[in-house]
Amino acid sequence: MASTDAAYAPLIPVPAERRVFAARDSFALWFSLGLGLLVLQAGSLLVPALSLGQAFAAIVCGSVLGVLPLALAGMIGAESGLSAMATLRPSLGIRGAALPAVLNVIQLVGWGSFEIIVMADAADTLTTDLTGVSSPVMWTLLFGGLATAIAAGGPVSFVRRFLREWGLYLILAASAWLTYALLARQDLAALFARPGQGGMGFGAAVDLVAAMPLSWLPVIADYGRFSRTPGGAFRGSALGYFLGNVWFYGLGATYALSSGGEASIAGTLALAGGGFALLLILLDETDNAFAAVHSAAVSTGTLTRAPVRRLALGFGALCTLIALTLPLTEYEGFLLLIGSVFAPLFGVALADHFIVRRRRIEVAEIDRRGGAYWFSGGVRGAGLVAWLAGVAIYHGVGHLLPGLGATLPAMAGSAVLFLIAARAGRG
Repeated sequence: MASTDAAYAPLIPVPAERRVFAARDSFALWFSLGLGLLVLQAGSLLVPALSLGQAFAAIVCGSVLGVLPLALAGMIGAESGLSAMATLRPSLGIRGAALPAVLNVIQLVGWGSFEIIVMADAADTLTTDLTGVSSPVMWTLLFGGLATAIAAGGPVSFVRRFLREWGLYLILAASAWLTYALLARQDLAALFARPGQGGMGFGAAVDLVAAMPLSWLPVIADYGRFSRTPGGAFRGSALGYFLGNVWFYGLGATYALSSGGEASIAGTLALAGGGFALLLILLDETDNAFAAVHSAAVSTGTLTRAPVRRLALGFGALCTLIALTLPLTEYEGFLLLIGSVFAPLFGVALADHFIVRRRRIEVAEIDRRGGAYWFSGGVRGAGLVAWLAGVAIYHGVGHLLPGLGATLPAMAGSAVLFLIAARAGRG
């Protein structure tokens, strides 16, 4: 499978015989992607601005808000067999969909670089504590190379030969140990009793949590297209990512609050006695970097038609190079910026697919100049205008009503505007 599942052109549907993911495969992949050091680090941003009780409420609300559209976007890939950026062409036009493809590549390079930085930082923390020798460059090259190799192999071989066979069980064991270590060492009642110090509203916290699953919106169809059924893709990805996201956001917030200001979540876990478990989590973190690198290649493939495997090798090298030079700063702003762009975009795409087109995609027209998705010069004006209006709504709500939360208004606003334009026959 490793020799073929990475090779499908992003604009060509995956053949029925190669759509092999059952619901449990989707669950394994998206549960694994919902776990990781980057999620723990994001959870640590919620406290002490919020109390721990408020943080957990925001985690549950934000996870629901982000996971439902994520799973619906995965269904589109399962129904069509097309990659994520290809499924946007009916909504934005063949040329119009190039803009989110470019933005997606930029954000995926950022995600891949962040993942490699986090893995290298954690591994270096562990080895420095054990041996007194620090070698961040070595760890960066090691994890960058590993993520690149997996991305070049493709998702089917990774899920079926690693995650489903034994990888998921190691990840579960590590996560359970980190949770046990926290429960055994900390007085949770005392942690929950601490008041929040302010500085972040509840709505902003919900947006921060939702930004994590929403950041996968532009890529989930890259993996959903290998699913046997749309229902299995929806159930597996929704349940898997929700459980993983809630677990590790909550774990990150609780560890951060108990650490008394330790800046690095990796350092906090190492001090808490979770060194071996942290090592296993590092193995799991590789799949997040793999997904970013692979989907950057797939998205670029919709623009250049270059082979996905070759592109994956190039993007893996690029992410590794950036990781060698970029500090892990402004992470919260990066997550919120992603949400501001892709949440309203998929408000349009989901409204178009499930309401306007009633779950039908003419796959033969997806790349035909002058065809059904050519619209006006290759651009569907209604989709682009509604998307940009949704981005404006996101930032307007965030500026004027920061306590409300901008994700849901932006998604709903862009969807409603698109439906109005579609009903009026304007693109």
